[in-house]
Amino acid sequence: MNREEIQHWFSGLQSDICEQLEEADGLGKFINDEWQRPGGGGGLSKVLTHGKIIEKGGVNFSAVWGKAPAPVLQALKVEVTSGVEFFATGISIVLHPYSPMVPIIHMNTRYFELSDGTYWFGGGIDLTPHYINQEDASYFHRQLKNICDKHHASYYPEFKKWADDYFFLKHRNETRGVGGIFFDYLNEKDGFTKQARFDFVKDVGRAFAPLYAYYMKKNQSLPFTEKEKQWQYLRRGRYVEFNLVWDRGTKFGLETDGRTESILMSLPPQAGWEYDHKPAAGSNEEKTLSLLKKGIKWVK
Repeated sequence: MNREEIQHWFSGLQSDICEQLEEADGLGKFINDEWQRPGGGGGLSKVLTHGKIIEKGGVNFSAVWGKAPAPVLQALKVEVTSGVEFFATGISIVLHPYSPMVPIIHMNTRYFELSDGTYWFGGGIDLTPHYINQEDASYFHRQLKNICDKHHASYYPEFKKWADDYFFLKHRNETRGVGGIFFDYLNEKDGFTKQARFDFVKDVGRAFAPLYAYYMKKNQSLPFTEKEKQWQYLRRGRYVEFNLVWDRGTKFGLETDGRTESILMSLPPQAGWEYDHKPAAGSNEEKTLSLLKKGIKWVK
């Protein structure tokens, strides 16, 4: 398989996911925004706003190439070689719902290649509830574990821990949500073939839309008040902090002259920050904060 075949598959995945999300939402429609990168390549951003369930969501596809900036190579822990070029393709998704009872979700699946022959797959999928429902969190992790176990017994425990460590706001000492899986630098090491790695990435990608549709259907009609909306804005604020301070994808996009609007589509339409906010003792908000930590075994 070559990079054109991988690029084509990611492009098709974008279309499939958008169709499934439109059906699950029942109102919103994605608009298409095609863009070109001056240094080589481009992408297609599909954005949905003011749906029935999804307030703002983006499903971005990109395939970019050109001279690899030294800061990017250093961040990727790749030896800086003069004149080395890169190719990167994949999709990135973030969905922000209206209801604070429906979780935020993110997924990224990608392929990266250098002109010296180095390549790898990477990605991740994680769930960020405004209010953590332990049953919902367990369901999410169980589905991911089933996918991982299909490909290798080591995948789920390794990638779940990686997600706990990656989707973590160090300055807050709290996880972004209930985690999920995160993986990077997957290539032919440890006896895996390139096709085997790609097959795993495909299964992760195909799982996204059905997983989120489950939460859309299950939670969209749950009641909430203005109090829950204000908490939602605070939790969205934490999401913004992670994406602007810690997210490697955001940094990669900006450092390779990607399209700013597409890179920052992950930010919510509204967010809030309240100085030194502390939820009431025994409240659902306090319970959620108590579960924003690493190492929770969501699958028993």
